[in-house]
Amino acid sequence: MRLYKLISGTLLDINGTYFLGPELDWDDLLGREQLSKLLAAEAQNWETISDEKAKALIQEGLLAPMGNQEIWAAGVTYYRSRTARIEESSDSGGGTFYDKVYVAERPELFFKATASRVAPPGGKVNIRKDSNWNVPEPELTLLLSPSGKVQGFTIGNDMSSRSIEGENPLYLPQAKVYLGSASIGPCLLIQEEHLPDSTTIQLEIHRNQISVVSGETTLAQLKRRPDELAQWLYRSNSFPIGCLMMTGTGIVPDDFTLEAGDQVFITISGIGTLHNVVGSI
Repeated sequence: MRLYKLISGTLLDINGTYFLGPELDWDDLLGREQLSKLLAAEAQNWETISDEKAKALIQEGLLAPMGNQEIWAAGVTYYRSRTARIEESSDSGGGTFYDKVYVAERPELFFKATASRVAPPGGKVNIRKDSNWNVPEPELTLLLSPSGKVQGFTIGNDMSSRSIEGENPLYLPQAKVYLGSASIGPCLLIQEEHLPDSTTIQLEIHRNQISVVSGETTLAQLKRRPDELAQWLYRSNSFPIGCLMMTGTGIVPDDFTLEAGDQVFITISGIGTLHNVVGSI
């Protein structure tokens, strides 16, 4: 099932049948265990609507499918990301750190965003004015319950200032955490089963209505399983209302930097497409 957070109300797609419900307390909702069963039961009290009305509601605009959950992220989980990080940090002497974490037992995990820093689907993500190399990172994003169980999936846009991170790995928080540094959506795919390795992740960037970057990878290239990443995140930590976790990127544009006005499209099969406009801050 796919769960959308509307500007006013909630939309649930269960195998192609759409149910329109009220505005929900998303902190309470995502702070529950067994979310799939809960939503299936709740939908019986909601209004069944046509495909046309559902599509119209989605076109009117969506909010990021979250409440006040924190967003965390994992780094260097794809070989392509390892290679890119080594290249960007070679001058600072930090490249070996990325090679080591790729093969280490403990993954690289870092805080990414609070809800106030997250752009909605169709909304504006930002590049930093003090960085001259900025890229989007398309990532499968996990919905984790308070107990650390994977309850669903969405699409994440992990905006990254590569020039800042490349200058010194200790600058990672500044390269990753700022206003408009992330977006998730367009919906939550609610299911406990892992997505198949054949699941595709696609990135396309348009500038002046022309495609200037495109790339594709699959979850087969993801080195660490989602439940493994969740287990590490929940060590000595707690998330009473659940959290969201980006799982890393396998698509890193080289010799390219975003400009204000660019359009970013990230598509993950089975979930949908997350679209954002690029701004500058």
